[in-house]
Amino acid sequence: MRFVLEPEQQDMADTLRAMFTAADVPAIARSWADGDAESWRKLWRSLADLGVTGVTLPEERGGLGLGPVELTLCLQECGYAGLPGPVIESLAFLPALLPDLIADTRVRTAVVERHVPHALDADLADEVYACGPGSSRLLPGAPSQRKGSFDAARRLFEVGDGSGEEIPGADFERAFDVAVLGCAAYLLGLGHRMLDLATEHVKQRQQFGRPVGEFQAVKHHLANALLKLEFTRPLVRGAALSAGTPHGGRDASAAKLAAADAAHLTSRIALQVHGAIGYTAEHDLHRHLTKTAALRQSWGTPAWHRRRIARTLTTDPDTPIGSP
Repeated sequence: MRFVLEPEQQDMADTLRAMFTAADVPAIARSWADGDAESWRKLWRSLADLGVTGVTLPEERGGLGLGPVELTLCLQECGYAGLPGPVIESLAFLPALLPDLIADTRVRTAVVERHVPHALDADLADEVYACGPGSSRLLPGAPSQRKGSFDAARRLFEVGDGSGEEIPGADFERAFDVAVLGCAAYLLGLGHRMLDLATEHVKQRQQFGRPVGEFQAVKHHLANALLKLEFTRPLVRGAALSAGTPHGGRDASAAKLAAADAAHLTSRIALQVHGAIGYTAEHDLHRHLTKTAALRQSWGTPAWHRRRIARTLTTDPDTPIGSP
């Protein structure tokens, strides 16, 4: 299996990272948390101009016609930047679910039976969907009630479960697996950003006249985080390469588990080396900490994915591990 990026894929990732850096995503996230979507939508339109909002959609529907590998690269960079909004829903889940979706600048969000009980940023979205194995519907009207969230930029809403427009031809299982893969990629990006923040912090902070990063114990903690993240990367890439195969769902679950565990470990280490300042909402680390905790439980809890993997291996022990 080849895990090295093609030059065009690396260029895509580099372009997105430069765009997010220039756009000042931390400031956009603060505005988004306050309900001001103007700067976020400006960035979203720029992503649409690059084709990111239709990265996996076929060219005849205005998309780039690319595959899951490119999708994971885009979502990994979104995670690295800590981009708020229904990114996984709009880029991964709904493009795979809706058979006639056209690439555009519309923002879409969804509630997903059992796994995503509240619609992310439903008040600022253009379309809200209610989806499950038996039925997927476009919901009419506005969200009913906002719910509390420990991540201020993850604005959760209850939406009505009344009648809506049924979506014919929706492939829920496939779309859910794509969203799980996208969530894994986003978590991987979050983890790498928290590690970079921690590394930069220990280079600058001094104790006993030396940078904290020179102490062996700190080096070991950061090395453990890097090791965990680097072992996650091939699992995410392998799940992208096996997407759509009979064992694609199991591989997506494995990638989500590994990414959630790696990001969680990295968040604890990053917070430990930052100290109390890492708790403050003004620090960039805080945004990534809260998103990691939320996404670790979203799109299937760790326990759910472990059961799924175990069930798959039990019922089909000859299934190959990874892409053929």
